[in-house]
Amino acid sequence: MFSAKKLQGGQEILSLMNCRRLPARLSTGEASAILGFQEHDIAPLIAAKMLSPLGKPAPNAPKYFASVDILSAAQDREWLSLATRALAKYWQGKNARKKADSGRLAPFEAAA
Repeated sequence: MFSAKKLQGGQEILSLMNCRRLPARLSTGEASAILGFQEHDIAPLIAAKMLSPLGKPAPNAPKYFASVDILSAAQDREWLSLATRALAKYWQGKNARKKADSGRLAPFEAAA
């Protein structure tokens, strides 16, 4: 039905959304499409313990999620609110770290 590759375009996302029955296991791309997040937002949600992948995958292994868990999370307004706040906090911290790092490097770049 769907391969483990990333969803490439709108047509593949539409075909996923129009399935009569979703596969039992969803990849990160499929889960992100159903939840309405970007694919790169799934890793911070896993780190925040808001999503849990099936099994115990290695850090560099592809992650799969149970479709029943993803569908229930997509319909839970409170979960979506918490996930959105967790992502905002993650990206705010990451941007602050990037800004702090670039501020420290600026004097060295001026000397070069």
